Amino acid sequence: MNTENHSQTAAFLWSIADLLRGDFKQSQYGRIILPFTLLRRMECVLEPTKDKVVQQATVHQHKPDHVREMLLRRAAGDLQFFNASPLTLGTLSDTQTAADLMSYAQSFSTDACEIFEHFEFENFVQQLSSANLLYQVVQRFAATDLSPARISNFGMGIIFEELIRRFAESSNETAGEHFTPRDIVHLTTSLVITGQDDKLAPNRIVTIYDPTAGTGGFLSEGDEYIQSISEKVSVSLHGQELNPESYAICKADMLIKGQDVANIKLGNTLSNDQLTGPEHRFDFMLSNPPFGVEWKKVQKQITGEHKHKGFNGRFGPGLPRVSDGSLLFLLHLVSKMRDPRDGGSRIGIILNGSPLFTGGAGSGESEIRRYLLQHDLVEAIVALPTDMFYNTGIATYVWLLSNHKPAERRGKVQLIDGSQHFAKMRKSLGSKRQYVTAEQINELVCLYGAFEETPQSKIFPINAFGYRRITVERPLRLNFQASAERIDNVLQEKAIQKLDDTARQQLADALGAMDPSPLYRNREQFAKLLKKTLTAHGVSLSTPEQKALLNGLGKRDPKADICTTKGKPEPDTGLRDNENVPLGESVYDYFQREVIPHVPDAWINESKRDALDGEVGIVGFEIPFNRHFYVFQPPRPLEEIDRDLKACTDRIKQMIEELSA
Repeated sequence: MNTENHSQTAAFLWSIADLLRGDFKQSQYGRIILPFTLLRRMECVLEPTKDKVVQQATVHQHKPDHVREMLLRRAAGDLQFFNASPLTLGTLSDTQTAADLMSYAQSFSTDACEIFEHFEFENFVQQLSSANLLYQVVQRFAATDLSPARISNFGMGIIFEELIRRFAESSNETAGEHFTPRDIVHLTTSLVITGQDDKLAPNRIVTIYDPTAGTGGFLSEGDEYIQSISEKVSVSLHGQELNPESYAICKADMLIKGQDVANIKLGNTLSNDQLTGPEHRFDFMLSNPPFGVEWKKVQKQITGEHKHKGFNGRFGPGLPRVSDGSLLFLLHLVSKMRDPRDGGSRIGIILNGSPLFTGGAGSGESEIRRYLLQHDLVEAIVALPTDMFYNTGIATYVWLLSNHKPAERRGKVQLIDGSQHFAKMRKSLGSKRQYVTAEQINELVCLYGAFEETPQSKIFPINAFGYRRITVERPLRLNFQASAERIDNVLQEKAIQKLDDTARQQLADALGAMDPSPLYRNREQFAKLLKKTLTAHGVSLSTPEQKALLNGLGKRDPKADICTTKGKPEPDTGLRDNENVPLGESVYDYFQREVIPHVPDAWINESKRDALDGEVGIVGFEIPFNRHFYVFQPPRPLEEIDRDLKACTDRIKQMIEELSA
């Protein structure tokens, strides 16, 4: 069944919502249509073994629940679930539909029953019944063919995602938080799994994990991809999802696939990771965490883990700013990597642009990039086209990470510009106006696999992204004068305003007695004169008050003498600057070459040292992706611009003349 037919099926299921208009809010449509779609799909999947399971249910009805469940699952064949009721959607009574339907839904095996609880199914069934709509809705679904012979599991995933997108649009929710467009899923999965033949050897069990599983798109695609290239491999899928409805769909999908649904968890991955321990290390990890979403709600747990567990926890390298938690998901995935001696792991994660460069040297983001790059975990970053996602048109990137790089990639990072690999969609879906074709996916995978320098592929050593931020100081130079304006400045200083009225007046009188005209360009000389004047007027000031006095009477002057403290030049905080020195180059050589010719009196503040290596200058890492692919376009000749401007002004003149005629 092709994608167009999937869309038609989704459109038909969506049309059932027309029955709900007036009795339900638009935001509730999805809470009704999705569980009914799931129920009908599960019914169609179970149909071949239905009679056998019902018969066995009667035979084993008095056995303990766990024994009965095991026997009925066996009767259902290879499936991980069953329904023991003789009822179907098509045979529900028109007089007691609600009671029959709940009896039918509750006859599923335990895991399947839980799926309907997450949709609050019983509550909506009662509301439909009260509105006299339940039987009509049931009949519509009973007439829809969702059998595996007609629609594959993968196709069903597309149908669910299309329904969620439509419902999210109609109720102004964010559909993109629940699933990733299938072209992007396919591209990311292809990049992560390509060339991993050793992991896909016959009779191996391959594990795939998604910490932001949504409806299970990445897990399904990973499974499908591996099965298509290696039939004798068993694939074990693991995931965690925050949204109860997305989780329920994902879990249903896993049940139908015959996966162990105990590996699919509900909850916040960052604050409550439910797949912990050494047994939860995965071969392949795929994720599309929410872009630019703050993590304030879970800040306490994450900060606690960072402080108390350090590198024994997930967030040892550092924490990003609270406004964007995407790098936390990346660190979470890195913590789930297998030991390289056991074959290591590969990660494909979709991020927006900010994790590439946000945060200067010493910031949480920079320290995370530093950790990933210096531990040689980043293999490649692929820039995607814009307008690829349902809820945003921003630039996005696929990061590929590995802790078991092939020899030729060690110590290097490949950047691939895939921003022009797109085709226009005939009809936009939300913000998604473009998609990546199968041929373009193949081109990008080949660019990655070839690992060669081309206009679209650049290869860099790790240190190319690092720098040391040195603090450049320049001396403080001040002139001093006891003018009326500067005396007024002194009286506005906070420390002076704290004096009582008598003391302030005494100070003002003393300063007023000084000659207002001379300009002193040496602080030491002026300070002696000032001290003499204050003593003569019986004024005694504390150290902070003396500082405030000189601050009010002083003014920056590049021609003045350098202000010194204990014989050393005092830095001028207003002239303080930073320089980023490429990592590996001597900061002193750089300073002599790039700074001293322009500001001969400058010096490096050697107290600013890196927390990790103790060297002068704080280490920072950033990946200025676009800079490496920038191609200079020379401006048009002036004559051509003048000609265009003249043509434009002539046209305007003509229009004005026509109006005034």
